[in-house]
Amino acid sequence: MTSAALRSRAWKFLELVTTPLLPSDYLDLVSPLRAGADLRGRIEAVHRETDDAATIVIRPGKGWRGHVAGQYVRVGVDVDGVRLWRAYSVTSPTSRADGRITITVKAIPDGKVSNHLVRRAKPGTVIQLDQATGEFVLPETTPAKVLYLTAGSGITPVMGMLRDTKLADVVMVHSAPRKEDVIFRSDLHDLVADKALTLVELHTDTDGMLDVAGLEELVPDWAERETWACGPTGLLDAAEAHWAAHGIAGKLHTERFRPTVVVAGEGGEVTFGKTGKTVEADGATPLLNVGEEAGVLMPSGCRMGICFGCVTPLKSGAVRDLRTGEITEAEDGVLVQTCVSAAAGPCELER
Repeated sequence: MTSAALRSRAWKFLELVTTPLLPSDYLDLVSPLRAGADLRGRIEAVHRETDDAATIVIRPGKGWRGHVAGQYVRVGVDVDGVRLWRAYSVTSPTSRADGRITITVKAIPDGKVSNHLVRRAKPGTVIQLDQATGEFVLPETTPAKVLYLTAGSGITPVMGMLRDTKLADVVMVHSAPRKEDVIFRSDLHDLVADKALTLVELHTDTDGMLDVAGLEELVPDWAERETWACGPTGLLDAAEAHWAAHGIAGKLHTERFRPTVVVAGEGGEVTFGKTGKTVEADGATPLLNVGEEAGVLMPSGCRMGICFGCVTPLKSGAVRDLRTGEITEAEDGVLVQTCVSAAAGPCELER
């Protein structure tokens, strides 16, 4: 008998003796970051940046494929028994020697995940990860002159760029309520001391809000610079209008942080994004059935939650696992099993 056949027979025996769990379930307990497992990460340290922001050092699993500076990663965190997904910019350089990555999180009012990570996360905690994604990145050929326009936590993707790529001529205009609220303030001033950055730091509590129309007073050659902007919607809307008015909209690259507002309940309006259908669903009918009854082509398999043949991206809202009662909230399309999940409020599926 070949070694492959022996391994196959041994695995089938393990499946038999570990039922209803699988051998991989036990491996996940002792080696959650192993190759072949679902992508996870282990929190190794939490460093305070400001009163309401912290940098989380994560050791990613062996399936991690790396990131490009400026990209974000979605993380799944268990908060009070509910797994919640959020997206955060990677703030570490791509070439970090120890293979760890960092995300920097600002706690927002009523933010379940952000407050948990900033105030309660402990080293040793295992979290879920997706691969890094996002197009808010520098081009392969870096521009001669760059402007970073940021506010609040919008500095996080840009910090990843600054740590990763040394530029010949880079200016940053950054605003925060007070100097104590400037995330990475010490790092930024170190870059200024090394002549690697020209920094315009504004404190809105005393200086007022940044008026994009008056940007020329702060950065006289702003229109000559390729610009990356990240921050509140008002800032980005104003920047887009200003750049467009000067006929240089192509020089502006923006990253918008969209707050997630989820209304959880029993049942709700289910939208099937690709087909444009919207139907009402109760809190007990599997989304697979809801879609099929609405005439939507839904992938399926065992219809028992075992084969994962029905997994579908959840674009927004919340669903409830009919087996466990666990609620999953979504941002940017976490996958859910539609055969064992029901609407827990308004939600949208990518079907």
